[in-house]
Amino acid sequence: MPPEAAVVLMDRAYGSLRPMMSRWGVEAVVPPKSNARDPWEYDRGLYRKRNEVERFFHRVATRYDKLASAFSAFVTLGAIILLIKNVNTA
Repeated sequence: MPPEAAVVLMDRAYGSLRPMMSRWGVEAVVPPKSNARDPWEYDRGLYRKRNEVERFFHRVATRYDKLASAFSAFVTLGAIILLIKNVNTA
């Protein structure tokens, strides 16, 4: 069972999974689709963080470093930057 403060940032295509996540004790942060019959509220600021994470992994996935050490350094640097941003905004 996840901790009480567990949060999952999801794309709006997965909005139908919200009830299941709720049963598991996880808060699903996902905007409703534009055609949703019963739209719900969500934390817009937290949802924006999903985009940051997605862009980070996209950049990592498209890197073509020749050395494994250079690739590892890039991943580490990106993780540190995300950590610093999150610590300063908490």
